[in-house]
Amino acid sequence: MQFKEFNATVAAPANRDQESPHEQQQSLLLSRIITNVEKLNEAIMVLNGNLQEVNVQNMNVELVAQMFKNYQSNVLFHLEATEELKEST
Repeated sequence: MQFKEFNATVAAPANRDQESPHEQQQSLLLSRIITNVEKLNEAIMVLNGNLQEVNVQNMNVELVAQMFKNYQSNVLFHLEATEELKEST
């Protein structure tokens, strides 16, 4: 699963002197939200890279497990064919 990068900008009012304290507070909060979303996006991108590495390693483990299963099946077939298979006690 890949996440696309999120970019946003805050448009500053033309004249800061006319901005109310409420607007200033909203602007600061919006700026903090944008900063946190950018940090979250970076963390998710790192997580995606790590998950891709894990998936590659899991493919190797799956391959070895399948090889062992095939080997076990071949040994069982050989023992049955040569009538050397003994009941476990």
